[in-house]
Amino acid sequence: MAQTTGEGARLKAIYGAEWAWRGAQQADSEETERSGIANRLADVGPAAQKQRLNYWLKVRAQLQAIDQTALSPRERDDYMVYKTQIDALIDGQVFRDYEKPLNSDSAFWSDLAYGASASFRTEADYRNYIRQLNDVPRYFDQNIDNMRAGLKRGFTPPKVTLTGREASIARVADAIPRDTVYFKPFLNLPSGFSDSLKADLQAQAEAAIATRVIPAHKKLLTFMVTDYIPKARAGLAAADLPDGKDYYQAQIRAYTTLDLSPDDIHAIGLREVARIRADMQTIMTEVGFKGSLGEFLTFLRTDPQFYAQTPQDLLYRAAWVSKRFDAKAGDYFGRLPRRRFGIYPVAPEIAPFYTSGRGGPGAYWVNTYDLKSRPLYSLPALTLHESAPGHAFQMPLAMENKDLADFRQRTYISAYGEGWALYAEYLGLEMGLYETPYERFGYLSYQMWRAARLVVDTGIHAKGWTREQAQAFMRDNTALSEHELTTEVDRYITWPGQALSYYLGYLTIKEARQKAEAALGDRFDIRAFHDTILDLGSVPLPLVTARVDRFITDGGKGPYSETP
Repeated sequence: MAQTTGEGARLKAIYGAEWAWRGAQQADSEETERSGIANRLADVGPAAQKQRLNYWLKVRAQLQAIDQTALSPRERDDYMVYKTQIDALIDGQVFRDYEKPLNSDSAFWSDLAYGASASFRTEADYRNYIRQLNDVPRYFDQNIDNMRAGLKRGFTPPKVTLTGREASIARVADAIPRDTVYFKPFLNLPSGFSDSLKADLQAQAEAAIATRVIPAHKKLLTFMVTDYIPKARAGLAAADLPDGKDYYQAQIRAYTTLDLSPDDIHAIGLREVARIRADMQTIMTEVGFKGSLGEFLTFLRTDPQFYAQTPQDLLYRAAWVSKRFDAKAGDYFGRLPRRRFGIYPVAPEIAPFYTSGRGGPGAYWVNTYDLKSRPLYSLPALTLHESAPGHAFQMPLAMENKDLADFRQRTYISAYGEGWALYAEYLGLEMGLYETPYERFGYLSYQMWRAARLVVDTGIHAKGWTREQAQAFMRDNTALSEHELTTEVDRYITWPGQALSYYLGYLTIKEARQKAEAALGDRFDIRAFHDTILDLGSVPLPLVTARVDRFITDGGKGPYSETP
């Protein structure tokens, strides 16, 4: 156990108090991944938002008063991670991100629906969830009021990206209670519950959905269709939003944890796109394809051999890839997470606008909508990214690492998390998990997809690119289907900066590994390196670099290496 300094004790007191307060403020937030089911939804009204800003400003002032030179190395790490979190939280309040609680593929109502997939264990969990269901009208009303405020100042997603997005609301608004996603936790109640308790919980849930949840969705649907979508802004660029250039730079800082300009990032993207195109040409030669890259991409998008025939077949193939990783995991990782994950189809109410997959603690969601848009040659890369050793592997490891403070166990910094998941795709090459040249091309296409994001995101938000220009760039350089590249470009338009985190995070981890391999030579142990990276939890990218420098100084010894 690391020794605590006097300044370290001050730091611990600050983040301990704030973390407890943050949890109370964000009762329903997946960001904090707290145990148990909250008994209410978050207060997102203006008074609460102002209180949060004032609180976090005071916390930042307290942090600035700490003498960092008096902190131990571990405490300095904590300081950097925590300060990055607080700065991002403050920026979110200053720019009033809560007035735009939706993007093209997710929103406050769909995030709430995914709460139905949480782990319910006790009677208290189920009763607390029923309390959440009864709280939905208040929560929706506050979000609608925030969206009205955003609408008034032109702070909305672009109208073109919102077309049809009301469908996920309508699915609930037009449903009977037992057919909604909110009733799913009550379909298979624990066997230890008595029949009378099961009946009581089901009746209360059904009543809450009928009298509170469905009417709230009807009200939201009317607002979206008659008011919000028709009046949403026409422009695309974040730079055109109120305080747009500063807002976009703050988004870059939040999602990449780096001080890079849009021009810097755009140039990195163009460089990497050119490099990956050369690798793609090598595989085209390997399979004997005689045409251009564009013709090869058309072949991949249209040949039936590359697509599953049924949704279940796609799920089976995803499970097969994940089990092939399990067979080799011990050769590449010294510490494995205890928590397992399930594989689930993306809910039909959001699938048409959702990404191809998403993962996290306990779950890997595979989008089975429109199978002709879900190529099997990309499935290994997708699975490695979203399940193991990506999100469903890294996040549980952080949560299970009791040597980390709570704020490091249970929060997510996109540059690290998405960078690690993209590195996980790369690791599939070394592990032999891409079995055919087409699967290796699928891996390259996914690498290209993330590199192209650097170009497209900055092109849209800082360089005046049109939606069609962004789509064309993705179409010309990746093997994404037309459906996928359309939904992805809309995601970048409505979620400025988030798409930048993947490739910049990957480059940081990959370059840190290359540096360690060069410095350590035969002493480099891949298991110790991966354990060192994953032992950090979710951290700013400069801390990854600094930690690997210490790994090199320590002779390549990982956090779980035996002491001689």
